[in-house]
Amino acid sequence: MTYKTYYTNDKASMASLFKKFALPKQDSHKGQNGKIMIIGGSSLFHSAIVWAAETASYFADMVHVSSTPDNNQILQSLKEKWQNGIVVPGTDREHYVNEDDVILIGTGMMREGKEAEEGRTLIQDLLGKFNEKKWVIDAGALQIIDREWFKRLKTTPILTPHQKEFQTLFGKDILSLSKEDKIKTVIQTARQYKIILLVKSVYDIISDGKETVIIEGGNAGLTKGGTGDILASLVACFYFKHEGILAAALSSYLLKKTADELYKKKGFWFNNSDIIPNLPETLNGLLG
Repeated sequence: MTYKTYYTNDKASMASLFKKFALPKQDSHKGQNGKIMIIGGSSLFHSAIVWAAETASYFADMVHVSSTPDNNQILQSLKEKWQNGIVVPGTDREHYVNEDDVILIGTGMMREGKEAEEGRTLIQDLLGKFNEKKWVIDAGALQIIDREWFKRLKTTPILTPHQKEFQTLFGKDILSLSKEDKIKTVIQTARQYKIILLVKSVYDIISDGKETVIIEGGNAGLTKGGTGDILASLVACFYFKHEGILAAALSSYLLKKTADELYKKKGFWFNNSDIIPNLPETLNGLLG
């Protein structure tokens, strides 16, 4: 079992990884640097989709967000709070899914009840109709989806579970495993389902079953709710111009490095409103 490890406190690791980062071309125009669709939100997790959308607005040319059918009130609040993209009603959702480059689904979705049932139906329907799209599957979607659906997709999806979501989805408890056994299990699972996994922990494990990357760094300030929504959004943005493994690795590194930089100023006492606007500055520094 071989894998590459990148450390956020190591300049050689940074240089090796970010030399592969694809910059926008000087002569590009609107839309050529990524159109991202974010589907999620619920009556309970009302901020998650806002965090994801605000993150994407820094790195993609166009950002569309769409919430679940019962979420008209949340959609309205999005229009009032967030002006860096377009809020899409459910009736127009498929048009934008078809148009956009990468679809992030699951952010802020409910895990149980009527909204969860509606979310599950929605996910199944969209994955079936748009099986050639680049999908990033996160959060609530990971707890209501059927893992067999991944096998129908023609483009490799990226999944971003934390360790408990990994157990819920695949029935494998990796929390108590050693680091080596944990990595081995993630590799085997990615290979079995033909997916890319970004398993979040103190060290992030990224694998497609063939290539595996470990990202070490960050700090306990990242344990706060919503940082996973930010990470998934970064993955979706970077998946447009990068191969899946690289997109996941760049995203993980950038988030952890941003947390490192914030720690210098605030210790552990930062939140998502600190992280999101600091991502571009951190990325600029990483690109030299």
